Amino acid sequence: MDPWPAPVATGPVRATVAVPGSKSGTNRALVLAAVADGTSRLRAPLRSRDTLLMAGALRALGAEVTDAPGAPGTSATPGEADLVVTGPLGAISGGAATVDCGNAGTVARFTPALATLARGDVHFDGDPRMRERPLTPLLAALRGLGARIDGDLMPFTVRGRGGIPGGAVTVDASTSSQLVSGLLLGAARFERGATVTHAGHRLPSGPYLDMTVADLRAAGVVVHVDDPSAVGGRGAEADPGAAPSTRRWRVEPGGPQARDRVIEPDLNSAAAFLAAAAATGGQVTIPGWPERTEQPGRMLPDLLVAMGCQAELGPEGLRVTGGGRLTGIDVDLSDFGEAAPVLTGLAVLAESPSRLRGIAHLRLQETDRLAALASELGRLGARVAVTEDGLRIDPAPLHGGRLDPHADHRLAMTFAVVGLVVPGVTVDDIATTGKTVPDFARMWTTMLAG
Repeated sequence: MDPWPAPVATGPVRATVAVPGSKSGTNRALVLAAVADGTSRLRAPLRSRDTLLMAGALRALGAEVTDAPGAPGTSATPGEADLVVTGPLGAISGGAATVDCGNAGTVARFTPALATLARGDVHFDGDPRMRERPLTPLLAALRGLGARIDGDLMPFTVRGRGGIPGGAVTVDASTSSQLVSGLLLGAARFERGATVTHAGHRLPSGPYLDMTVADLRAAGVVVHVDDPSAVGGRGAEADPGAAPSTRRWRVEPGGPQARDRVIEPDLNSAAAFLAAAAATGGQVTIPGWPERTEQPGRMLPDLLVAMGCQAELGPEGLRVTGGGRLTGIDVDLSDFGEAAPVLTGLAVLAESPSRLRGIAHLRLQETDRLAALASELGRLGARVAVTEDGLRIDPAPLHGGRLDPHADHRLAMTFAVVGLVVPGVTVDDIATTGKTVPDFARMWTTMLAG
């Protein structure tokens, strides 16, 4: 396919952009609805590759997932249907099932625990990159809770027997907080529930565990956390060589309950559109930005302010106004690694150096994001160096070039941001943005048109 020519902004971008529903929220809601007894309705869900893979996985495991007309005004996409989920899962057709995880970490890490509730063999596989992403600690923990699993990486097979005993287990989730979420989301259906202890040097992306705990509790599941102030590992050591930390969650057996839910806008996906205001000295508003949320994207406004923008949350949503000049930033992103790509894109446009720390785990994402950002942006003349736990960016003159996002949606969006200011940037496989924003290219050009 021909590369996508990233549009250059002819002036400050001024637009209101309604972003689709949260991927993290949609997939957690799908899982909890599929495990519950009864029918749940998800309004304004995200429909992207990752969420469609999750819906397909849950169908394979015996849940019913169907479309229904959506209520007016609940979705960023007019006419978008709701998702109606009827559980509980477990009755798989023909005594065996196959789950395609694609390159979706939430599917690969949230559904193996659910497969233990089925009766029959469930075979898991995915894209080539998924065969390299961390799964071994999760599968070992499930075995410790009573599961029978063949294999330690994809492809692997869960020998479902209609449930497992559960109990206490320790897992090193230093590579991904999803390893803990994947245990917690299915634990209420284990015979004895589960007590999950993380023991490792760092628990990255802690707010996503806040989301998991909050969603479980909202569905009626009883969850105890050893230290409420560190519910997803907040305050985990910034030094990878520091002494191991310990976090513990206890999920009581029983539930969850079927419930209806409106999915929040995806604040992570909003990052690229807000960055357009920062890069061009313009103004972008994201309607529906929640006043309170567990999404780590809530940190975006403060990060953009630190780079020279203004941010205001009002009745119309979150409005970010670029200051005309970008300054570098020195920040620990261990709680919000998803912001690292777009902040790197802004940092190469900034007038002073930047340092992004606490993101060593990004080496194990859809691609090695640290290496890919350094090498691809380097094609434009950017000075991006990979450090032990992140990136260092120094100002440098930039020029056009052809960039490969390495099948990573966040990188493709980042390159679009840089292309607003640097003429001649083209992006291979812009369609990879469909992982979270199915219509990104059209939304981007619409934004530029105001």
